Amino acid sequence: MHIYCGNGKGKTTAALGLAMRAAGRGKKVVVARFLKTDDSGEVKILQSIPEIHLMPCEKSFGFTFQMSPKEREEAGKYYTEKFLQAAELAQSADLLILDEIIGTCNEGLVEKQLVDQFLQDKPDNLEVVLTGRNPWEELFNRGDYITSMEEVRHPYHYGLAAREGIEY
Repeated sequence: MHIYCGNGKGKTTAALGLAMRAAGRGKKVVVARFLKTDDSGEVKILQSIPEIHLMPCEKSFGFTFQMSPKEREEAGKYYTEKFLQAAELAQSADLLILDEIIGTCNEGLVEKQLVDQFLQDKPDNLEVVLTGRNPWEELFNRGDYITSMEEVRHPYHYGLAAREGIEY
């Protein structure tokens, strides 16, 4: 199990790099993205790789801190169902990427226990990558590979907005 965490940029990039590496060796990959939309540069490329099954992000709920209680409830149902679908698809895959699942769980939109149980029961041959900030203790202790991205400097702090093809 791989965990890419920390406040720095590059968690998703690292996870998707591993997806391409695995696909390049003929392995079946499932990618589920949480808290994101399909308006990101990697989507079109990932969809064109036959070995990669990219689950669509059909709904956007905006930033979690701006969600109303009703939106949080709807998002929780949506992301929990998405997680369960990814877990089912992964039963016949070699690699499962759960992008931003850590933040999704930390925000209470998917129960941490549901993810922990999946990881405990997953097929032995399934590699799993989880990304996001602040992995909880049980998850952190379970990780085989843990990489923390450290933010040293980021253009956002100088007033530069996210750039197409770089940040999304």
